[in-house]
Amino acid sequence: MALWTRTTGRSLYQLQIALAALLALGTGAVLAQSDSSGDATQRRGALVDQVVFTEDANPGKVVGQIETGARHVLAQGITSPVLLRQIRNAPRVDYALSYGSSAELTLNPAGPELETGELNPFAVPAIREALNWLVDREYIASELYGGLAEPRTLPLSTAFPDYARLAPRARALELAYAYQPERAERVIRREMEDLGAARRDGAWHYQGEPVVLKLLIRTEDTRREVGDYVANQLEGVGFAVDRLYRTADQAAPLWLGADPAAGQWHIYTGGWVSTVINRDQAQNFADFYTPQGRPAPLWQAYDPPPALDRLARRLERRDYASPGERNELMAQALGLAMESSVRIWLVDQLSVWPFAADVQLAADLAGGLAGSRLWPYTLRFEDRLGGEVVIATPSLLTDPWNPVAGTTWLYDRMIISATQDPPALPDPFTGLFRPQRIQHAEVTVAEGAPVQRSLDWVSLATAPEITVPPEAWIGFDAEDGTLVTVGERHPDGLDARTRTRITFEDGYLDRAWHDGAPMSVADLMLPWLLQFARADEASPLFDRSAVPAQEAYLEHFRGWRIVAREPLTVEVYSDQIYPDAETIAAIRTPALLPWHVLGLGIRAETAGELAFSSDKADRRRIPWLSLVSGPSLPILDRHRHAARNAGYVPFAGVLAGFTLEDGPARRYEALDAWRDTRGHYWVGDGPFFLESVHAVAGSLVLARDEDFPDPADKWLRVAEVAIPEPALDGPITVDLDQAASFRLEITAGGEPYPVTAIREVSWLLFDGTGALAHQGGAEPRPGSWRIRVPAAVIAELGAGANRLEVIVRSHRVALPRFASHVFATVPAEAEGQQ
Repeated sequence: MALWTRTTGRSLYQLQIALAALLALGTGAVLAQSDSSGDATQRRGALVDQVVFTEDANPGKVVGQIETGARHVLAQGITSPVLLRQIRNAPRVDYALSYGSSAELTLNPAGPELETGELNPFAVPAIREALNWLVDREYIASELYGGLAEPRTLPLSTAFPDYARLAPRARALELAYAYQPERAERVIRREMEDLGAARRDGAWHYQGEPVVLKLLIRTEDTRREVGDYVANQLEGVGFAVDRLYRTADQAAPLWLGADPAAGQWHIYTGGWVSTVINRDQAQNFADFYTPQGRPAPLWQAYDPPPALDRLARRLERRDYASPGERNELMAQALGLAMESSVRIWLVDQLSVWPFAADVQLAADLAGGLAGSRLWPYTLRFEDRLGGEVVIATPSLLTDPWNPVAGTTWLYDRMIISATQDPPALPDPFTGLFRPQRIQHAEVTVAEGAPVQRSLDWVSLATAPEITVPPEAWIGFDAEDGTLVTVGERHPDGLDARTRTRITFEDGYLDRAWHDGAPMSVADLMLPWLLQFARADEASPLFDRSAVPAQEAYLEHFRGWRIVAREPLTVEVYSDQIYPDAETIAAIRTPALLPWHVLGLGIRAETAGELAFSSDKADRRRIPWLSLVSGPSLPILDRHRHAARNAGYVPFAGVLAGFTLEDGPARRYEALDAWRDTRGHYWVGDGPFFLESVHAVAGSLVLARDEDFPDPADKWLRVAEVAIPEPALDGPITVDLDQAASFRLEITAGGEPYPVTAIREVSWLLFDGTGALAHQGGAEPRPGSWRIRVPAAVIAELGAGANRLEVIVRSHRVALPRFASHVFATVPAEAEGQQ
């Protein structure tokens, strides 16, 4: 999916053509409409009665079981051409495609001497950077992934809009970090010698012992082959490699849960899935290169260069005045991220998600089935309502479940999303948020802020000045247990760049949690109070891993307040913007969490028995809090009994005024019954509830919430959209003294794509060295688009091979589409020669 890899790289368009040639396949249904009998409008909640998740890391076996009817869905993106053929040849198996998965090498930055006394070369940025030249991304994509991937060099997904916006800078960096093994070896030799290592008989030694790199290799997918390839490359430059083959649950405690300085690993074959189409990847630098990205020991070990850290923070709060300034900041950050290289990006994948032909569900163009936020609302059998669906995942309960700093694994998050009902949900085709529990949102930004609006549920206005009301809350003093207002902290007044007023649907808080406890404003307040307490050194809940994210939040947060109780209306003030008003509204909307459940975790962490985050759990040598299984449950049981007897309310100085009458008693009574019946503490508000957990057996069961407020067919109204398919044609040779004209056809399903649906068509012209020579836009013509390259531009190319790359962006779908054409420029006098 990368637009280029050196001069021999393939475009995304070419990848799709290769895939079509391999399988003669179409795009596949991403969101099919219901064909069921019965009346879904009279049903509440989910369209099926029960979903059983089982763990199975053998995708070939699962595809066979889908064909026989033993299972219905595989929640794992497949990148194997062999399995893809198997799916295409199975009449009872259908599939969806997604473009948001990637593979990379996560590097351990601790050291250079680890606690074991061993040397960690990847503590040195220059050695990390050199790995970019040591790996051949073209080989990995074409040979190891069989053409179902495209090389990726940068921390931007090549399938999302930002890659198209930054294409010239991206191309330059891709060329700079292309496969150059000799250069990689020279840099590694220089830096290893500076560390005091010596290469004897072709092998690196440190303090008389061989330098052995522990390479954690995931075994469930193509990353096994990737890991072996990387190991071979490292051995070729003098390192001994210990190949540690592990599944997700076996590897996670090492690379994710343990202190990197402990020396249990050096490289991990990582994989990521963007669960939504990310219209704005400015956050990637903070997420992947700084401690604020994640409250885990590895991220807390990151020490980015000051320039990268400043840019990451600035981009995180969207501190720019125009799209051009934003692109310049992003371009600078890309270069600094490559120099730091705490991870080596390898490929973006085209993933295939198989499911039974008689089952329908919404897949996200980025996240596929496992990443889709709409799957719980759309999962159904084609010919009936109700029934049981069996879904296989390669990993289950990989990390502890808690809503504060728990698991972020894709397969865990897929299940969790079914138990939650967020106020806004992302469109699976555009990435724009649509309202689920919001009646209307009003976004006001400072004049000149580069923000756009697309959907009617949000209004967008500008103002010369946005003043934060003095009664708005801007902080929480965890030691005193009191709210801090804007007027108290800023007596001279405070301005903000944005004001977002969210009006929830009528009766938003008249609902109940899955355990039957009625909701209250306290559920809205507690998550916000807790984030302050976890970053406050005076609080017993202080967690150093929470500090970087909170510091970044406070750089742009300017206050919030509750404007009305019915309908519930809140205002949030911030200096942070996003390109889309819909994103601003969705991000600003406060989340609900059940205060009586979260309170048990607060009590347990205060007592030093459990910790919300893996980082604090590892440092304190106590369990990482899980609400669903393991040693946490008996500890939570004890705190539940004590909380019930005491009528406990966390942060009572604030929350007591926001709970319902008899709130604590009713809450704990409901939670007692829930724990006795379900055996866990996972309480949500989504279309499904967690019926039972079978951790040892590797399965769990979700059941339909019959009291869910929405008609079951609500989200079936999201229609599938057409994805543009560009085809570029033009001359094979062009005289150096002549202009050149190229014809671009944009279709969907064989029909011309409407010109009004096209956001932009741009082109980039690269010369024989791969350098960007010129760029411009295309002109619409009846039935096609025309690209005209002036004679002066052609003359500057000189004789040789050139490549014209075209980028098509649509209003209807957020994925940019690419096409390319190679042509030669020749001297005019060469015409007609034999």
